[in-house]
Amino acid sequence: MSTAHRETTTMTDTGSSNRAVRALRHALSNVFARVYLVAVVLMSGWAVVVTLGDNPDASFAGVVPVIATLPVSLLVLLPPDNWSMIFLPVALGALVNATVIGWCARALNRSRTGSGPSS
Repeated sequence: MSTAHRETTTMTDTGSSNRAVRALRHALSNVFARVYLVAVVLMSGWAVVVTLGDNPDASFAGVVPVIATLPVSLLVLLPPDNWSMIFLPVALGALVNATVIGWCARALNRSRTGSGPSS
């Protein structure tokens, strides 16, 4: 009896994780979500180049990717002892925001196709 219960629990857990991965894949497959992710990557690259250069704007260059990935990046931002402590919150914030953008775009597209006039 306990073996059957364990198998049922395992099957249910993998089903819900597959559903979550499928939903995430659908959300990130949207054009708007991908454009946002590319924009964040470009802003992060720009921030690195400006910071490594000898420019007067170098001190605030790292703020631009953080602002672009708000609010998640600000919630998990750690004191910047290392580059990974800046890029990790930006990457997490970009993924969360891109997922939300993809879900919103799919919902708007679904409502548009469902509410149109029928022929």
